[in-house]
Amino acid sequence: MKFHHALVASLSAMALGGCVTTVAPQTEANTDFYLARMLAGESAVSGSELDKALAEAAEHPLGSKKNPVRASRPQGQRAYLSRLRCADLSRPEFTRAGNVGMGPFGNIVDAYVVTCADSEPAERTIHMDMYHAGYVENEAVEGYGITGGKPE
Repeated sequence: MKFHHALVASLSAMALGGCVTTVAPQTEANTDFYLARMLAGESAVSGSELDKALAEAAEHPLGSKKNPVRASRPQGQRAYLSRLRCADLSRPEFTRAGNVGMGPFGNIVDAYVVTCADSEPAERTIHMDMYHAGYVENEAVEGYGITGGKPE
């Protein structure tokens, strides 16, 4: 419940601060609409808007702030990160560093610090967007491998 309250406060502060204006002109109605979608685990943009944002994001490395890894809720983020493999095939450790503001899909983006002890890449920040209900990313961030099975 603590996470929910923090998320609502963060979303409200960002929406009221005008961050949502990157998606649509600021109105109380669309702020409520975007907040409701995000709290439901859905992207702020969909359909052709999302297709356009995906095409633009694809010009940047997967896992960057301009092309965050899409996932379904926090458990989807953790599932993706647990499927990554370091160069020595070990599982990397990861820690959520916090949110880094709005991303290319109109959603709050989280940063995770991912480390591979005794392997490469030793440490990298991977950006993730958890507002893509039902989506599972199967491509690995550059420098890592990824398993195809369920997270361990």
